[in-house]
Amino acid sequence: MPLKYFSRVLCVFSFGLLVACGGGDMRDLDAFMAEKRARPGGVIEPIPTFKAYEAFAYSATTMRSPFDRPVEVREVTQLNARSAIRPDNERGKEFLEQFTFDSLRMVGNLERGGQEWTLVQDPDGGIHRVRVGSYLGRDHGKVVAMGEAFVAVVEIVSDGTAEGWVERPRTIELSGQ
Repeated sequence: MPLKYFSRVLCVFSFGLLVACGGGDMRDLDAFMAEKRARPGGVIEPIPTFKAYEAFAYSATTMRSPFDRPVEVREVTQLNARSAIRPDNERGKEFLEQFTFDSLRMVGNLERGGQEWTLVQDPDGGIHRVRVGSYLGRDHGKVVAMGEAFVAVVEIVSDGTAEGWVERPRTIELSGQ
């Protein structure tokens, strides 16, 4: 029984507190709001106008990548003295020339009918056969030698001048994966 009376007393006490909070004087709040409403409204600035987008045409695609190792001047003068090196732009592009050299991996060798092939994997996972004379990489790379664990490629890259080209030897080694 005492719990029943305690809950009634608690309920009456809570009701009394709520009634005490409800009868407050809010004239000061009403006066503050009236003062703020009486002020003139502010001016909203118009939306700023934006300049039209101007497309950028990249014109240095034939130049040496700034991320490649620089070609030494000593090598450049020797190579330029030997011959006028130029990529053959009339030649049809092979499939592996659309990928960067560093993204290609050697995954094995194959011999069929007396012809030796090296198996190269592209970044998409496709396996392709190459042999001496095949082209790969974006810098006019030509396969010049093949071994059991490597493919030797000579690329033709810009030496940084407007019309200068040099040969750069590179290799792809057999991948262990």
